Amino acid sequence: MDIFKSIEKSDHEQVVFYSEKVSGLRSIIAIHDTTLGPAIGGVRMLPYGSENEALTDVLKLSRSMTYKAAAVGINLGGGQGVIIGDSEKDKNELILRAFGRFVESLNGRYITAEDVGTTVEDMEMVRYETKYVCGLSAALGGSGDPGPITALGLKAGLLACVQEILGKYSLKGVSIVIQGLGHVGMFLAEMLSAEKCKLYVSDIIPEKAEIAKHRFGAQVVEPEKVYDLEADVFSPNALGGILNDKTIPRLKVKIVAGAANNQLDKEKHGEILHKKKLFYAPDFVIGAGGMINVANELEGFSQDRAEKKAEGIYDLMKRVIEISKKEDLPTSEAANLMAEARISQVKRLKQREC
Repeated sequence: MDIFKSIEKSDHEQVVFYSEKVSGLRSIIAIHDTTLGPAIGGVRMLPYGSENEALTDVLKLSRSMTYKAAAVGINLGGGQGVIIGDSEKDKNELILRAFGRFVESLNGRYITAEDVGTTVEDMEMVRYETKYVCGLSAALGGSGDPGPITALGLKAGLLACVQEILGKYSLKGVSIVIQGLGHVGMFLAEMLSAEKCKLYVSDIIPEKAEIAKHRFGAQVVEPEKVYDLEADVFSPNALGGILNDKTIPRLKVKIVAGAANNQLDKEKHGEILHKKKLFYAPDFVIGAGGMINVANELEGFSQDRAEKKAEGIYDLMKRVIEISKKEDLPTSEAANLMAEARISQVKRLKQREC
């Protein structure tokens, strides 16, 4: 009953659990809101400690996808999939194809793509069983790895933040701590290195940090010390929930701007950052490049179109800043208002048409 109570407290349209004996698949898909269109969101494969932990993650992530699509002007809703398992040990063709059948059973209400623990190659196996999948390789007409476009949008949004908070009109000389060097973080490090930023990097896999050190001249920081470094910007690009009661007091930066989903552990942490005058770039706005990349694929992928849309995150961040200042709201709430306004407008239009 605890699981059903958790679902009842959320505002989701549909949450579906799926178990298959032959493949061993244990999976959940959450569809948050389809006002703007079919739900889109990645499938994350992690060795969750419990079903409740997996459910909490999929509910938070799917809601974030709704707001992300609404904020950047994409005509899609928010959804998310999770597979319970270790992607290094448990992932195989049987599980991925079983997940594809799970997606297919929802008849297009949910479109999947890669996320933490899954790859472009995995999506090609999912595609064996369903057409409701994107994030495919260029060879199949897809957009490939969304990391570069996500990093491009993040860089554009970061410039808007730096202009507002630091009064600088370029990123040159800005000191930035990058937490996580996965799909997005490494591409971001490369782009910021080209902008002549001062880079600090950290990853739980030391080899990744060493690669960034040798390629971009970055200074390596131990993962447990990443919140204590004095710098202009802290850029979280790994897992969520990292802005919390323990980490926020340790931060010695002026800006938090990264692509990790659900960075705020709780809504109250957006208010805490606001009161500390520590500028927070809402993750579902500044990190929306990945969604832009895969959504573009549904229309017939165009690299130029995806890049231009991602660069538009600069203007979106400017809009969030404007709302925040005008209403004296935390940036997290300002971004929510921006996304909710679009959803409400479309919802009213649909009601009039009915």
